[in-house]
Amino acid sequence: MRHHDLVVIGTGSGNSVVGEAFAGLDVGIVEQGRFGGTCLNAGCIPTKILAHTADVVRTVRDAATFDVDARTTGVRWTAVQERVFGRLDPIERDGRRHRVDDGDVTVYEGHARFTGPRTLRIERTGSSGGDPSGGDPSGIDEVTADRIVVAAGGRPLVPEPVASAGVPFETSDTIMRIPAPPARLAILGGGYIAMEFAHVFSALGARVTVIDRADTLLAGQDEEVARRYTALARERHDVRTGREVAEAAAAGTGVRLTLDDGAVVEADMLLVAVGRVPNGDRMDLAKAGIDTHDDGRIVVDRQLRTTAEGVWALGDVSTAVPLKHVANREAEVVAHNLLHPDDPRETDDTPVPAAVFGDPQVASIGATEQDLREGDLDWVAGEAEYADTAFGWALEDTTGFAKVLAERGTGRLLGAHVMGPHAAILVQPLVVAMACGIDARTLAQRPYWIHPALTEVVENALRALDG
Repeated sequence: MRHHDLVVIGTGSGNSVVGEAFAGLDVGIVEQGRFGGTCLNAGCIPTKILAHTADVVRTVRDAATFDVDARTTGVRWTAVQERVFGRLDPIERDGRRHRVDDGDVTVYEGHARFTGPRTLRIERTGSSGGDPSGGDPSGIDEVTADRIVVAAGGRPLVPEPVASAGVPFETSDTIMRIPAPPARLAILGGGYIAMEFAHVFSALGARVTVIDRADTLLAGQDEEVARRYTALARERHDVRTGREVAEAAAAGTGVRLTLDDGAVVEADMLLVAVGRVPNGDRMDLAKAGIDTHDDGRIVVDRQLRTTAEGVWALGDVSTAVPLKHVANREAEVVAHNLLHPDDPRETDDTPVPAAVFGDPQVASIGATEQDLREGDLDWVAGEAEYADTAFGWALEDTTGFAKVLAERGTGRLLGAHVMGPHAAILVQPLVVAMACGIDARTLAQRPYWIHPALTEVVENALRALDG
């Protein structure tokens, strides 16, 4: 049985744990899929490249709004894929090759399960130069380690009845590599993944039908954002909110979905995008003494230690906020704590921002208005419309807005929500202010806000708090 000083399971943010400071240690890295994790291969990066491509299509199609005569004659899907994955696939290959060639690192290409405390059984699924253990030719490696980091990520959730119906479907892990866009795309789900792909494939010419059990799309967002976004989506797509799929069946090469109200939706392709689940349920965590939450996330403390001695966890397999920038921060904490056990770092309560790269963009941080109504704080909201700023006029934007929520009296920022062009950029001054303890009045009045930049919509929302 091979023994290592450290084993890291997962090569998304987990891969960044093992830096130069670990040179000289005997390290094992386990990966059952592609190096780089979801973000590089099927998540953040490729989807945003596609979303910007869709933005370009929309810009050309809406050019008449700006008195410009322009038109699209089509989108070269294969060329788009080559531009996306022709850049990302070599990064994945180089990342794998770097680890395989690293004399201090042993790469296990396979699926890891715990068989006991800090003991793993790895079922090999690939090859990076033969059996890494130099042992069992059956494709099984038994590994122990002084310390283990679980960074195994998550996977798309596929609910019933689709899961057992035997119908063809795609997920966010697969749809970006399909040979051609469908003419009719049904999307099951109304969250950020669903909305980003609705934007992409609608721009590519697909007729999109969105089916979501919630009453609005982006139901986790501030209620005003969700309401306004849903209204705009209804103008672009066939949106069925408050509905569930009662039955799924094949229809030729496509699917036929019967909803719980009896309505039937037929499509050439089905995208299941109802959320993601952590991969810990496939790892026999209990055998290692690793506890999990009811939703399957690994339990960790502020130092990101699990309930098992010598085992840490980070990223989507454990965090309540499954975002890449969170996983990266957690990887920094774990790396430090592995190297400096007598001077550990802890995660903190810094608010985490998030963005939806749909049409329009949405960005948020902190509390929503519905959150605050359920609490005990005395709070106030300030709003501003893109259409009331000079750059909003330049954009001819009539739907974008910013909302800021603050504690009455102190001006302590509690939350912020932006919907419209460049929302993911516009929210950042509010992210910095909340992280650094800058109150709303100081943020509005102390710095200069460039005129006539689009950031004035944030300034106006802050000033509306006093109004």
